[in-house]
Amino acid sequence: MKPIVYALAALAAMLSAAATPVAASPTPAPVHSPNIHLPNVPLHSEVVVEVNKKGQVVRVKSTKPSKVRSFNVQTFGNALQMWIRRRDGTAQVGLYRITYDYDPKTTNVARHVSLISAGGSWANDEGAANVMIGIAHKQAIEMQKAAEEAAKKQQERNAKLPSLNEIRGHPSASPSPKLTLPPQ
Repeated sequence: MKPIVYALAALAAMLSAAATPVAASPTPAPVHSPNIHLPNVPLHSEVVVEVNKKGQVVRVKSTKPSKVRSFNVQTFGNALQMWIRRRDGTAQVGLYRITYDYDPKTTNVARHVSLISAGGSWANDEGAANVMIGIAHKQAIEMQKAAEEAAKKQQERNAKLPSLNEIRGHPSASPSPKLTLPPQ
């Protein structure tokens, strides 16, 4: 009966502590993200892409980079993920020029698309973004299979290990004396 009394006393103590008014803590200071230093000069880059019959960019044919490498990487990646379609939703197979112009005064990037030439042998090719997703999916499956295989091998190795009792030559000792609470 005594353990119940102790449990009720502990519960009452917790409830009374929760009901005690606590001084309001000040609002924590905002966490500042790292400073991003945008270029203070205008940037211009061009990417020439091949577009399939669905309007997906198939590959980048050529680039004219700017002076800033990170801007070039971003524009290249953006171009690979693009869909180029007419306003009515149809697509024109062809070679397109995509220009990116960064304005340091507004920190905006303007993107313009223009058709260089219609047609191309890549009309039925898969879009670059779909290819990248397919590669990532295959890699994920391969990694999962490798992890499952490694876990299976580890289980097989563990199954071959002798028990601790076999290694020591006698069973492990059990705790003694057994803990008992005196009646009160």
